[in-house]
Amino acid sequence: MMEKKINAEVISVYPNRVKIAVDDLSEFQPETESLKVGSYLRIADNENAIMIAIIENFSIEVKENGERSYNIEALPLGMIIGDEFVRGGDTIAIPPKKVEPATKEDIKKIFMESVGEDEKFLFSKLSSDQEISIPVNGNKFFNKHIAIVGSTGSGKSHTVCKIIQNAIKEKSGNFALNNSHIIIFDIHSEYRSAFPNANFLSIDNLTLPYWLMNSEELEEILLDTGERDNYNQSSIFRTLVTENKIMHNQEERKIFYDTPVFFDIDEITNAVNNLKNETYNAKNNSRYMINDGSYKLPSDRKTEETSGIELTEEERIKKYFQKELKFYPIKAQNITKGDYNDGTLDKFSVRLRAKVTDKRLDFLFGNKTKEITFEEVLKQLMGYGNEEKTNVTIIDLSSVPFEVLSITVSLISRLIFEYGYYYKRYRCNIDKDENINNDIPFLLVYEEAHKYVPKSELTKYRSSQKAIERIAKEGRKYGITLMLASQRPSEISETIFSQCNNFIAMRLTNPNDQGYVKRLLPDTLGNLIEKLPSLSAGEALLIGEAIVMPSVVQIDECKENKPSSNEIPYWHLWKEEWKPLDFEQLRKEWHQ
Repeated sequence: MMEKKINAEVISVYPNRVKIAVDDLSEFQPETESLKVGSYLRIADNENAIMIAIIENFSIEVKENGERSYNIEALPLGMIIGDEFVRGGDTIAIPPKKVEPATKEDIKKIFMESVGEDEKFLFSKLSSDQEISIPVNGNKFFNKHIAIVGSTGSGKSHTVCKIIQNAIKEKSGNFALNNSHIIIFDIHSEYRSAFPNANFLSIDNLTLPYWLMNSEELEEILLDTGERDNYNQSSIFRTLVTENKIMHNQEERKIFYDTPVFFDIDEITNAVNNLKNETYNAKNNSRYMINDGSYKLPSDRKTEETSGIELTEEERIKKYFQKELKFYPIKAQNITKGDYNDGTLDKFSVRLRAKVTDKRLDFLFGNKTKEITFEEVLKQLMGYGNEEKTNVTIIDLSSVPFEVLSITVSLISRLIFEYGYYYKRYRCNIDKDENINNDIPFLLVYEEAHKYVPKSELTKYRSSQKAIERIAKEGRKYGITLMLASQRPSEISETIFSQCNNFIAMRLTNPNDQGYVKRLLPDTLGNLIEKLPSLSAGEALLIGEAIVMPSVVQIDECKENKPSSNEIPYWHLWKEEWKPLDFEQLRKEWHQ
């Protein structure tokens, strides 16, 4: 039987691409499908090495006699050596002998045999042939940070859901709940419908006590960094918080400003107010002119040496914590203003009281924050409820006031990171030979991350940037990885983005975002990256250590539980009859 003549040949070989000339495209392309950008080719040599390449673009050359020649540029992805596909490599002998479309079996074999059965994780199919599932190495995928980028409507939220839904279904034994642990920061309230059994936390049931905040978080929310007197305010606040922590935690040996133990914010507020109104006896500066009815000034209003309440420095601070006090004014003779009775603390005192009593911030400063324990906070965030355990915790940020959004994200992120750090230390203390740092690893999903970790020098983002950047740089060592999802990757801190090892790049239409992503992705992708603006909904460029080779994939559909991120059908709704609106109920919902 005579072998079919191959009408394709390699005419140029470059380090990052191969150029192929084809005389008759209809004869060259496979019978079952049409060649397109993203299709795969096999390029063989005389030494039985086979290069797999992906088509980047076509061009047509018309000869003088009117005949057409088709030029294909392809990006080399790897080599088939024996029965194994090896990513990268340029060991093909020159000139290559044979070029032909890769068969479906070739492609299936490359992808399916690239990952061991016990490590295989599936959530997408090959875009050019959706009969071919694309596995990633589950360990390499979740053990490294993940970035999912795409414009509105590209399928980004759907992709996040599909990955997590498939992850929490996987089991290696006969048990009800696997050991997957995911926390989703949901800024638009999209994910509850996708995970109906999740641990759902909003400001209505979340208790995130202020006393777990570190110095940066506390001062970011309570101090106005732009004020002239900020340094004094900060110094006084640090002193008061430290002293209050010591007073309430006498069983602890070492207490510092940042020690995550209880202190009473109302007592701090009392103390600040008292310091701003404080007066003392000019004849005896250890006596403070507190007007509590325990003594009276002489009728001539001349302060005597014994006037006032004598207090040591320790007694004074403790007394100031108890309640707001009244002081005799300096109008009386020999009464002097306290060190901070000069307007330094006036604005601070008002702002502190306003923040602490703001009903919108009850989840941070309300009564429950004084009752909850450290252990209960962790259980709440990590899905270890007393009655029910859950794989997924959704933090609904949609109702969190914008001025505390980044602090809320910062505090939760930092707590989970520190859980990983101390859990590793705890395990290694038990077993010095322990080689798994964390057997309860966590994935933190930051939806619309540019809203709280932007590329910005503003003070209000400092704490969240610091917390998430630390996870990006060190989290993997402690079993804490992150997944960034954003429609504006160019606005995210580059420190965080650059630490991602696995990328799912969906349609991006903004030139700034395209350029930013291109800079972060490997140069070896060639023109494949140029497909970003033209990808359809659900299509993505899947790149990273977890996949055998970069591929354009179609993300599997969430068939039942979908995120509530579908576009509103304006035109259909606008054509319907005018709908009544209950403004009274709306106001109640608005103000509750």
